[in-house]
Amino acid sequence: MILLAVVALLILAALGAPLFALIAAVALLGFHAAGQEGIAVAVEFYRLADMPALIAIPLFTLAGYLMAESQAPQRLVRVTNALLGWLPGGLAIVAVLACAMFTAFTGATGVTIVALGAVLYPALLQQKYGERFSLGLLTASGSLGLILVPSMPLILYGVVAQQFHTTPPVTIDALFKAGVLPCALMVVLLSIYSIWHARRVGVTRETVSGRELIEALKGAAWELPLPFVILAGIYSGKLAASEAAAATALYVAVVTVLIRREIPLRKLPKVAREAMLLVGALLIILGFSLALTNWLIDAEVPEKLFTAIQDSITSKGMFLLVLNAFLLVFGMLLEGFPAIIILVPLVLPVALKYGVDPIHLGILFLANLQLGIFLPPVGMNLFIASMRFNKPVLTLVRASAPFFLILLAAVLVITYWPELSLALVR
Repeated sequence: MILLAVVALLILAALGAPLFALIAAVALLGFHAAGQEGIAVAVEFYRLADMPALIAIPLFTLAGYLMAESQAPQRLVRVTNALLGWLPGGLAIVAVLACAMFTAFTGATGVTIVALGAVLYPALLQQKYGERFSLGLLTASGSLGLILVPSMPLILYGVVAQQFHTTPPVTIDALFKAGVLPCALMVVLLSIYSIWHARRVGVTRETVSGRELIEALKGAAWELPLPFVILAGIYSGKLAASEAAAATALYVAVVTVLIRREIPLRKLPKVAREAMLLVGALLIILGFSLALTNWLIDAEVPEKLFTAIQDSITSKGMFLLVLNAFLLVFGMLLEGFPAIIILVPLVLPVALKYGVDPIHLGILFLANLQLGIFLPPVGMNLFIASMRFNKPVLTLVRASAPFFLILLAAVLVITYWPELSLALVR
Protein backbone atom coordinates (compact mmCIF):
# COMPACT_ATOMS: atom_id res chain seq x y z
CA MET A 1 0.00 0.00 0.00
CA ILE A 2 2.73 2.47 1.02
CA LEU A 3 4.82 1.49 -2.00
CA LEU A 4 1.90 2.10 -4.36
CA ALA A 5 1.27 5.49 -2.79
CA VAL A 6 4.94 6.46 -3.22
CA VAL A 7 4.88 5.40 -6.88
CA ALA A 8 1.67 7.39 -7.41
CA LEU A 9 3.25 10.49 -5.85
CA LEU A 10 6.31 10.17 -8.08
CA ILE A 11 4.09 9.92 -11.15
CA LEU A 12 2.07 12.96 -10.05
CA ALA A 13 5.28 14.91 -9.46
CA ALA A 14 6.51 14.03 -12.96
CA LEU A 15 3.17 15.20 -14.38
CA GLY A 16 3.54 18.58 -12.70
CA ALA A 17 1.28 18.28 -9.66
CA PRO A 18 1.35 21.35 -7.35
CA LEU A 19 4.14 21.29 -4.81
CA PHE A 20 1.88 21.93 -1.83
CA ALA A 21 -0.30 18.94 -2.76
CA LEU A 22 2.72 16.64 -2.96
CA ILE A 23 4.09 17.83 0.39
CA ALA A 24 0.65 17.45 1.98
CA ALA A 25 0.27 13.95 0.58
CA VAL A 26 3.69 12.88 1.90
CA ALA A 27 2.90 14.33 5.34
CA LEU A 28 -0.52 12.67 5.52
CA LEU A 29 0.91 9.38 4.28
CA GLY A 30 3.68 9.52 6.87
CA PHE A 31 1.32 10.24 9.75
CA HIS A 32 -1.03 7.49 8.55
CA ALA A 33 1.83 4.98 8.40
CA ALA A 34 2.81 6.01 11.95
CA GLY A 35 -0.74 5.40 13.16
CA GLN A 36 -1.47 9.08 13.85
CA GLU A 37 -4.50 11.13 12.91
CA GLY A 38 -4.42 13.52 9.95
CA ILE A 39 -5.42 16.31 12.31
CA ALA A 40 -1.69 16.68 13.03
CA VAL A 41 -1.40 18.53 9.71
CA ALA A 42 -4.11 21.03 10.68
CA VAL A 43 -2.40 21.60 14.03
CA GLU A 44 0.73 22.78 12.19
CA PHE A 45 -1.29 25.45 10.38
CA TYR A 46 -2.54 26.69 13.74
CA ARG A 47 1.02 26.81 15.05
CA LEU A 48 2.12 28.61 11.89
CA ALA A 49 -0.44 31.35 12.47
CA ASP A 50 0.87 31.79 16.01
CA MET A 51 4.49 32.54 15.01
CA PRO A 52 5.44 36.17 15.75
CA ALA A 53 8.03 36.31 12.97
CA LEU A 54 5.55 35.20 10.34
CA ILE A 55 4.02 38.65 9.92
CA ALA A 56 7.30 39.87 8.44
CA ILE A 57 6.76 37.79 5.27
CA PRO A 58 3.59 39.50 3.90
CA LEU A 59 4.74 42.96 4.98
CA PHE A 60 8.18 42.80 3.38
CA THR A 61 6.62 41.20 0.28
CA LEU A 62 4.12 44.04 -0.05
CA ALA A 63 6.90 46.60 0.31
CA GLY A 64 8.94 44.86 -2.38
CA TYR A 65 6.02 44.74 -4.82
CA LEU A 66 5.26 48.41 -4.27
CA MET A 67 8.88 49.35 -4.94
CA ALA A 68 8.94 47.22 -8.09
CA GLU A 69 5.80 48.97 -9.42
CA SER A 70 7.22 52.44 -8.75
CA GLN A 71 10.17 54.26 -10.28
CA ALA A 72 12.37 53.32 -7.32
CA PRO A 73 14.64 51.02 -9.41
CA GLN A 74 15.52 53.86 -11.79
CA ARG A 75 16.20 56.27 -8.93
CA LEU A 76 18.32 53.66 -7.19
CA VAL A 77 20.47 53.17 -10.29
CA ARG A 78 20.80 56.92 -10.83
CA VAL A 79 21.98 57.71 -7.32
CA THR A 80 24.46 54.82 -7.14
CA ASN A 81 25.81 55.81 -10.56
CA ALA A 82 26.21 59.40 -9.40
CA LEU A 83 28.13 58.20 -6.34
CA LEU A 84 30.26 55.50 -7.97
CA GLY A 85 30.18 56.12 -11.71
CA TRP A 86 33.54 57.94 -11.65
CA LEU A 87 35.36 54.78 -10.51
CA PRO A 88 37.00 52.42 -13.03
CA GLY A 89 34.23 49.97 -13.79
CA GLY A 90 31.87 52.31 -11.95
CA LEU A 91 28.70 51.42 -13.86
CA ALA A 92 29.31 47.70 -13.39
CA ILE A 93 29.76 48.26 -9.65
CA VAL A 94 26.53 50.25 -9.70
CA ALA A 95 24.80 47.26 -11.32
CA VAL A 96 26.08 44.88 -8.65
CA LEU A 97 25.01 47.11 -5.76
CA ALA A 98 21.64 47.98 -7.27
CA CYS A 99 20.81 44.33 -7.96
CA ALA A 100 21.84 43.29 -4.45
CA MET A 101 19.71 45.95 -2.76
CA PHE A 102 16.69 45.43 -4.99
CA THR A 103 16.76 41.63 -4.60
CA ALA A 104 17.00 42.04 -0.83
CA PHE A 105 13.80 44.10 -0.76
CA THR A 106 11.79 42.09 -3.28
CA GLY A 107 13.12 38.63 -2.32
CA ALA A 108 12.77 37.64 -5.98
CA THR A 109 15.78 37.44 -8.28
CA GLY A 110 13.68 37.34 -11.43
CA VAL A 111 12.01 40.65 -10.57
CA THR A 112 15.45 42.24 -10.25
CA ILE A 113 16.56 41.07 -13.70
CA VAL A 114 13.33 42.27 -15.30
CA ALA A 115 13.14 45.61 -13.46
CA LEU A 116 16.80 46.65 -13.52
CA GLY A 117 17.85 44.90 -16.72
CA ALA A 118 15.92 47.39 -18.82
CA VAL A 119 17.92 50.23 -17.28
CA LEU A 120 21.37 48.71 -16.82
CA TYR A 121 21.86 46.50 -19.89
CA PRO A 122 21.69 49.31 -22.51
CA ALA A 123 23.84 51.54 -20.29
CA LEU A 124 26.55 48.87 -19.95
CA LEU A 125 26.59 48.32 -23.71
CA GLN A 126 26.75 52.06 -24.33
CA GLN A 127 29.85 52.35 -22.15
CA LYS A 128 31.52 49.53 -24.12
CA TYR A 129 31.58 46.85 -21.41
CA GLY A 130 30.70 44.28 -24.05
CA GLU A 131 27.62 42.15 -24.52
CA ARG A 132 28.99 38.99 -22.93
CA PHE A 133 30.22 40.74 -19.77
CA SER A 134 26.99 42.73 -19.42
CA LEU A 135 24.76 39.67 -19.78
CA GLY A 136 26.82 37.64 -17.32
CA LEU A 137 27.00 40.45 -14.77
CA LEU A 138 23.24 41.07 -14.71
CA THR A 139 22.32 37.37 -14.74
CA ALA A 140 24.64 36.61 -11.83
CA SER A 141 23.99 39.80 -9.85
CA GLY A 142 20.25 39.18 -10.01
CA SER A 143 20.66 36.56 -7.29
CA LEU A 144 22.66 38.79 -4.94
CA GLY A 145 20.76 40.05 -1.94
CA LEU A 146 19.10 36.78 -0.93
CA ILE A 147 21.23 36.83 2.22
CA LEU A 148 20.85 40.56 2.85
CA VAL A 149 18.28 42.18 5.14
CA PRO A 150 15.28 42.17 4.67
CA SER A 151 15.37 39.17 2.29
CA MET A 152 12.30 36.93 2.52
CA PRO A 153 14.31 33.69 2.00
CA LEU A 154 16.23 34.52 5.19
CA ILE A 155 12.95 34.88 7.07
CA LEU A 156 11.66 31.63 5.61
CA TYR A 157 14.79 29.74 6.63
CA GLY A 158 14.41 31.14 10.14
CA VAL A 159 10.76 30.05 10.41
CA VAL A 160 11.58 26.50 9.31
CA ALA A 161 14.75 26.23 11.42
CA GLN A 162 12.94 27.39 14.56
CA GLN A 163 10.97 24.13 14.57
CA PHE A 164 14.12 22.30 15.68
CA HIS A 165 14.77 24.45 18.80
CA THR A 166 18.49 24.58 18.09
CA THR A 167 21.29 25.79 20.35
CA PRO A 168 22.02 28.60 19.69
CA PRO A 169 18.46 29.49 18.66
CA VAL A 170 17.83 30.68 15.12
CA THR A 171 16.23 34.14 15.20
CA ILE A 172 15.31 36.32 12.24
CA ASP A 173 17.29 39.22 13.69
CA ALA A 174 20.42 37.05 13.96
CA LEU A 175 20.04 35.89 10.35
CA PHE A 176 19.70 39.49 9.17
CA LYS A 177 22.96 40.35 10.92
CA ALA A 178 24.72 37.20 9.70
CA GLY A 179 24.11 37.92 6.02
CA VAL A 180 25.71 41.36 5.86
CA LEU A 181 29.42 40.49 5.68
CA PRO A 182 29.03 37.47 3.34
CA CYS A 183 26.95 39.57 0.94
CA ALA A 184 29.55 42.34 1.17
CA LEU A 185 32.26 39.81 0.26
CA MET A 186 30.36 38.81 -2.89
CA VAL A 187 29.80 42.44 -3.88
CA VAL A 188 33.48 43.30 -3.34
CA LEU A 189 34.75 40.34 -5.39
CA LEU A 190 32.40 41.12 -8.29
CA SER A 191 33.39 44.79 -8.09
CA ILE A 192 37.10 43.94 -8.27
CA TYR A 193 36.47 41.78 -11.34
CA SER A 194 34.43 44.58 -12.90
CA ILE A 195 37.26 47.07 -12.37
CA TRP A 196 39.75 44.65 -13.96
CA HIS A 197 37.45 44.06 -16.94
CA ALA A 198 36.80 47.78 -17.44
CA ARG A 199 40.52 48.50 -17.56
CA ARG A 200 41.18 45.56 -19.87
CA VAL A 201 38.62 46.61 -22.48
CA GLY A 202 39.32 50.33 -22.09
CA VAL A 203 36.04 51.56 -20.62
CA THR A 204 36.31 55.30 -20.10
CA ARG A 205 35.48 56.68 -16.71
CA GLU A 206 32.23 58.59 -16.52
CA THR A 207 32.51 62.07 -15.13
CA VAL A 208 29.63 62.92 -12.83
CA SER A 209 29.02 66.57 -12.10
CA GLY A 210 28.26 67.82 -8.65
CA ARG A 211 24.90 69.03 -9.93
CA GLU A 212 23.97 65.53 -11.16
CA LEU A 213 24.94 64.07 -7.79
CA ILE A 214 22.78 66.57 -5.96
CA GLU A 215 19.86 65.98 -8.33
CA ALA A 216 20.19 62.19 -7.96
CA LEU A 217 20.27 62.45 -4.17
CA LYS A 218 17.24 64.72 -4.23
CA GLY A 219 15.42 62.34 -6.54
CA ALA A 220 16.02 59.38 -4.20
CA ALA A 221 15.56 61.38 -1.00
CA TRP A 222 12.61 59.25 0.11
CA GLU A 223 14.22 55.88 -0.70
CA LEU A 224 17.73 56.45 0.68
CA PRO A 225 16.85 56.49 4.41
CA LEU A 226 14.90 53.22 4.23
CA PRO A 227 17.72 50.61 4.32
CA PHE A 228 19.61 52.57 6.98
CA VAL A 229 16.54 52.81 9.21
CA ILE A 230 15.92 49.07 8.89
CA LEU A 231 19.56 48.16 9.50
CA ALA A 232 19.91 50.55 12.43
CA GLY A 233 16.65 49.40 13.97
CA ILE A 234 17.46 45.71 13.77
CA TYR A 235 21.16 45.89 14.66
CA SER A 236 20.54 48.19 17.62
CA GLY A 237 17.82 45.88 18.94
CA LYS A 238 15.22 48.66 18.79
CA LEU A 239 13.11 46.85 16.19
CA ALA A 240 12.23 43.17 15.86
CA ALA A 241 11.97 41.74 12.34
CA SER A 242 8.16 41.98 12.37
CA GLU A 243 8.29 45.60 13.56
CA ALA A 244 10.84 46.49 10.90
CA ALA A 245 8.60 44.86 8.29
CA ALA A 246 5.57 46.87 9.44
CA ALA A 247 7.55 50.11 9.39
CA THR A 248 8.95 49.33 5.94
CA ALA A 249 5.57 48.45 4.41
CA LEU A 250 3.92 51.57 5.84
CA TYR A 251 6.77 53.83 4.76
CA VAL A 252 6.92 52.46 1.20
CA ALA A 253 3.12 52.63 0.82
CA VAL A 254 2.98 56.25 1.99
CA VAL A 255 5.87 57.29 -0.28
CA THR A 256 4.77 55.47 -3.45
CA VAL A 257 1.02 56.10 -3.15
CA LEU A 258 0.56 59.38 -1.27
CA ILE A 259 3.79 61.36 -1.69
CA ARG A 260 5.20 60.41 -5.10
CA ARG A 261 1.82 59.15 -6.43
CA GLU A 262 3.55 56.70 -8.79
CA ILE A 263 1.02 54.04 -7.81
CA PRO A 264 -2.54 55.39 -8.06
CA LEU A 265 -4.72 54.66 -5.05
CA ARG A 266 -7.07 52.65 -7.28
CA LYS A 267 -4.15 50.41 -8.29
CA LEU A 268 -3.02 49.71 -4.72
CA PRO A 269 -5.50 46.83 -4.16
CA LYS A 270 -4.26 45.15 -7.35
CA VAL A 271 -0.61 45.37 -6.28
CA ALA A 272 -1.50 44.15 -2.79
CA ARG A 273 -3.50 41.27 -4.28
CA GLU A 274 -0.55 40.15 -6.43
CA ALA A 275 1.76 40.30 -3.42
CA MET A 276 -0.66 38.35 -1.22
CA LEU A 277 -1.18 35.68 -3.89
CA LEU A 278 2.52 34.92 -3.59
CA VAL A 279 2.36 35.04 0.21
CA GLY A 280 -0.74 32.83 0.31
CA ALA A 281 0.86 30.20 -1.89
CA LEU A 282 4.00 30.35 0.23
CA LEU A 283 2.11 29.97 3.50
CA ILE A 284 0.14 26.97 2.22
CA ILE A 285 3.38 25.26 1.23
CA LEU A 286 4.97 26.28 4.53
CA GLY A 287 2.10 24.92 6.61
CA PHE A 288 2.24 21.52 4.95
CA SER A 289 6.04 21.62 5.11
CA LEU A 290 5.95 22.13 8.89
CA ALA A 291 3.66 19.12 9.14
CA LEU A 292 6.14 17.14 7.05
CA THR A 293 8.97 18.38 9.27
CA ASN A 294 7.08 17.22 12.34
CA TRP A 295 6.67 13.77 10.84
CA LEU A 296 10.36 13.62 9.82
CA ILE A 297 11.35 14.41 13.41
CA ASP A 298 8.93 11.83 14.86
CA ALA A 299 10.14 9.19 12.40
CA GLU A 300 13.78 10.08 13.21
CA VAL A 301 14.56 10.45 9.52
CA PRO A 302 17.44 12.96 10.03
CA GLU A 303 19.04 10.65 12.63
CA LYS A 304 18.81 7.71 10.23
CA LEU A 305 20.28 9.86 7.46
CA PHE A 306 23.18 10.87 9.72
CA THR A 307 23.79 7.22 10.64
CA ALA A 308 23.85 6.29 6.97
CA ILE A 309 26.45 8.88 5.97
CA GLN A 310 28.69 9.18 9.04
CA ASP A 311 30.86 6.21 8.04
CA SER A 312 31.76 7.76 4.67
CA ILE A 313 31.71 11.43 5.77
CA THR A 314 33.80 11.51 8.91
CA SER A 315 34.73 15.18 9.33
CA LYS A 316 32.94 18.51 9.43
CA GLY A 317 35.06 19.85 6.56
CA MET A 318 34.17 16.95 4.30
CA PHE A 319 30.49 17.27 5.23
CA LEU A 320 30.49 20.97 4.30
CA LEU A 321 32.09 20.20 0.93
CA VAL A 322 29.49 17.51 0.17
CA LEU A 323 26.74 19.84 1.39
CA ASN A 324 27.85 22.57 -1.01
CA ALA A 325 27.68 20.18 -3.96
CA PHE A 326 24.30 18.87 -2.79
CA LEU A 327 22.83 22.38 -2.48
CA LEU A 328 24.20 23.49 -5.83
CA VAL A 329 22.48 20.58 -7.55
CA PHE A 330 19.15 21.21 -5.84
CA GLY A 331 19.50 24.94 -6.40
CA MET A 332 19.42 24.21 -10.12
CA LEU A 333 16.34 21.99 -9.81
CA LEU A 334 14.23 23.93 -7.31
CA GLU A 335 13.36 27.59 -6.85
CA GLY A 336 14.55 29.26 -3.66
CA PHE A 337 11.39 28.96 -1.56
CA PRO A 338 10.61 25.29 -2.28
CA ALA A 339 14.29 24.40 -1.82
CA ILE A 340 14.32 25.98 1.64
CA ILE A 341 11.05 24.38 2.68
CA ILE A 342 11.94 20.90 1.46
CA LEU A 343 15.67 20.67 2.22
CA VAL A 344 16.14 22.52 5.53
CA PRO A 345 14.27 19.88 7.61
CA LEU A 346 16.63 17.23 6.21
CA VAL A 347 19.88 19.17 6.18
CA LEU A 348 19.71 21.12 9.45
CA PRO A 349 19.57 18.19 11.95
CA VAL A 350 22.40 16.40 10.14
CA ALA A 351 24.51 19.59 10.03
CA LEU A 352 24.03 20.04 13.78
CA LYS A 353 25.47 16.55 14.34
CA TYR A 354 28.63 17.69 12.53
CA GLY A 355 28.88 20.80 14.72
CA VAL A 356 27.72 23.36 12.15
CA ASP A 357 26.21 26.51 13.67
CA PRO A 358 22.55 26.77 12.52
CA ILE A 359 22.85 30.49 11.73
CA HIS A 360 26.02 29.93 9.71
CA LEU A 361 24.21 27.08 7.95
CA GLY A 362 21.41 29.45 6.93
CA ILE A 363 23.82 31.84 5.21
CA LEU A 364 25.72 28.94 3.64
CA PHE A 365 22.45 27.38 2.50
CA LEU A 366 21.16 30.52 0.77
CA ALA A 367 24.56 31.43 -0.66
CA ASN A 368 24.58 28.10 -2.50
CA LEU A 369 21.03 28.64 -3.73
CA GLN A 370 22.18 32.00 -5.13
CA LEU A 371 24.62 30.07 -7.31
CA GLY A 372 22.28 27.29 -8.32
CA ILE A 373 19.66 29.72 -9.52
CA PHE A 374 21.74 30.70 -12.57
CA LEU A 375 23.35 27.32 -13.28
CA PRO A 376 22.37 25.06 -16.19
CA PRO A 377 20.37 23.09 -17.02
CA VAL A 378 17.35 24.54 -15.21
CA GLY A 379 18.56 27.55 -13.22
CA MET A 380 15.56 29.90 -13.15
CA ASN A 381 17.56 33.10 -13.70
CA LEU A 382 18.95 31.77 -16.97
CA PHE A 383 15.48 31.49 -18.46
CA ILE A 384 14.28 34.82 -17.03
CA ALA A 385 17.37 36.57 -18.39
CA SER A 386 16.95 34.78 -21.71
CA MET A 387 13.43 36.17 -22.06
CA ARG A 388 14.38 39.63 -20.76
CA PHE A 389 17.43 40.12 -23.02
CA ASN A 390 16.18 37.95 -25.91
CA LYS A 391 19.31 35.81 -25.91
CA PRO A 392 19.75 32.00 -26.08
CA VAL A 393 20.21 30.25 -22.74
CA LEU A 394 23.57 28.82 -23.83
CA THR A 395 24.84 32.34 -24.50
CA LEU A 396 23.90 33.31 -20.95
CA VAL A 397 25.55 30.17 -19.55
CA ARG A 398 28.85 31.09 -21.20
CA ALA A 399 28.53 34.72 -20.17
CA SER A 400 27.83 33.79 -16.53
CA ALA A 401 30.73 31.32 -16.19
CA PRO A 402 33.40 33.74 -14.82
CA PHE A 403 30.88 35.25 -12.41
CA PHE A 404 29.94 31.78 -11.19
CA LEU A 405 33.58 30.99 -10.43
CA ILE A 406 33.97 34.25 -8.49
CA LEU A 407 30.83 33.64 -6.44
CA LEU A 408 31.81 30.00 -5.92
CA ALA A 409 35.07 31.21 -4.38
CA ALA A 410 33.02 33.50 -2.11
CA VAL A 411 30.77 30.59 -1.09
CA LEU A 412 33.80 28.48 -0.18
CA VAL A 413 35.10 31.34 1.98
CA ILE A 414 31.68 31.61 3.65
CA THR A 415 31.64 27.85 4.16
CA TYR A 416 35.02 27.43 5.81
CA TRP A 417 35.19 30.79 7.60
CA PRO A 418 32.07 30.75 9.79
CA GLU A 419 33.18 33.85 11.70
CA LEU A 420 32.42 35.90 8.59
CA SER A 421 28.75 35.06 9.14
CA LEU A 422 28.77 35.03 12.92
CA ALA A 423 30.93 38.07 13.76
CA LEU A 424 28.04 40.57 13.81
CA VAL A 425 25.73 38.09 15.51
CA ARG A 426 28.10 37.56 18.42
